[in-house]
This record gives sequence, structure tokens and C-alpha cells, in this order.
Amino acid sequence: MAELAKNTQSVPPQIEESVTPPWKEAWQAFCKNKLAVVGLGIVIFFIILAIIAPLIAPYGFKDQELSKRLLAPSSEHWLGTDDFGRDILSRILYGARISLWVGFFSVLGSAIFGTILGIIAGYYGKWVDAIISRIFDIMLAFPSILLAIAVVAILGPSLQNALIAIAIINIPNFGRLVRSKVLSVKQEEYILSARAVGMRDARILFRHILPNSMTPIIVQATLAIATAIIEAAALGFLGLGAQAPTPEWGKMLSDSKQYLVQAPWTLFFPGLAIMLTVLGFNLMGDGLRDVLDPKMKQ
Repeated sequence: MAELAKNTQSVPPQIEESVTPPWKEAWQAFCKNKLAVVGLGIVIFFIILAIIAPLIAPYGFKDQELSKRLLAPSSEHWLGTDDFGRDILSRILYGARISLWVGFFSVLGSAIFGTILGIIAGYYGKWVDAIISRIFDIMLAFPSILLAIAVVAILGPSLQNALIAIAIINIPNFGRLVRSKVLSVKQEEYILSARAVGMRDARILFRHILPNSMTPIIVQATLAIATAIIEAAALGFLGLGAQAPTPEWGKMLSDSKQYLVQAPWTLFFPGLAIMLTVLGFNLMGDGLRDVLDPKMKQ
């Protein structure tokens, strides 16, 4: 016994290998994608501008001075003025709040409802899946902007109704994505085991299937924000979104289109803001897809 104890004490303790947390590994892989990092930087830049807009805007977005209408960029008005003498820089800063607000919350609404419908369709199948899938097919048969225009025409032109319309038209994108993911996940052994032991469907759906379906939802949401910002700008350009004097970027383009030759800066800078914001979300979304999608990993 004494010899056995001596031999046991002489065995060196095992050194535990450090394991990198999955989130840290994903972040390291994301940082290796230079374009994705640039996109993240652009998104963070516009989010910061939206948050501190009241602090850094040189003028109020409603302030008018007709004697200074259509002034070219100068030290007094860095990005010039519009046809009412309003400072374009101030309106773009406040407009960032509106565009990002519409983008985030419209995608949040479409992601929630699309995920719920996709989970139900994929998990239960049969006639439930058939009905939900046909609804998705009908909605996807229409061009997205045309369907958004129809929804806003029914509800009435306003920024809130534009947000609702954008959320509605993006529901099928999330629904079909989640449905396809659920169809594969529900065949896994741990799901079959949970069913065998009598676990309730609600617990299986929200504790096992949903967490394992979050990766494509996150990627799709990031890319959908860019699309939502463009759709909000399109509705504002058509007069169906934000109404004057709200400084929404699409509405600013619509109000300035007649001054394209006389004062091109009134269109250039709002259009540049839209392009950079959409570019940032697209680059970041592509980077997230490369990191989170196993098929894209080398």
C-alpha cells in the first residue's frame, strides 16, 4: 500500500490545456477579414453620430434661413444648405437617427415574426407547413418595394407605417431561412431523444432548436438592416415615408432632386450617407457569414 501511494504521488499533475471560448475565436476570425472590420467601423461611426447628433450638429434640423438657401459648402455650412436654407450637415446627422431606427426596429420585428412562423412550419410540417409556406411564396412573388408601397398606401404615408411595411415584407426572408434550418436540426439525435422522453414541444423549440438556429438569423438580420435602410429611403423619396420637415435621407433626396444642376450638393451628401451606411452593414454581414457559417470556413 505504501509503495502504491508513493507511485501515485510521483505522477505529475496533468496540465489542462487552455481552450479558447467560441466567441473569442469567432472575433479573431472576424478581425482577420479587413473588409468586415472596415464595415464594422463604418457602422459604429454612424451609430455614434446618431447618438451624439444633438451635441455636434451646428444647427437644428428645422432651422430655416431663406436668405442662405442653396449655399455651397463653406466654413459656415460645411455641407451647404438646402432650398429652405437649412444646414445639410445637421439634417444628415439627425437623419442618421431615423434611418438606423427604421433599419434596426423593422428588422427586429420581421426577425421575430419570421422566426416564429419558420419554426412552427419547419417543426410541425404537414398542413401547417403548407399554409405558411404558401403565404411566404405569395409575398415573395411581389417585388419588395411594390409590396411596401401597397402596405403604406393602405395604412397611410408616415414614418411609422413605413417601418411596419418594411418589417412585413422581410418576414418571408427570415421565415424560409429558419424553416430550412429547423428541418435539418429537428432530425438530430438530441431532438429525437427529447421527444422520446416526453419533453414538451415549446421547450424543444425554444430551448434546443431556436438556439441552434441563431447563426443564420444573425447574419440575415445584419444584411437585412442594409436593405431596410434602402427601402426606407425609397419610400421617403416617393413621399410615402417620413414627412416634412423630418430629416430622413430619402426625403432629403426627393426634396432636392429639382436642384441637381443648380445645387448638386443637396443630393450628393444625403446619397453618400445612404451609400456608406448600406456598405458598412453589407461588409459586416459578409464578414459575419464567413465566420459563423461552417460551409464558408476554410
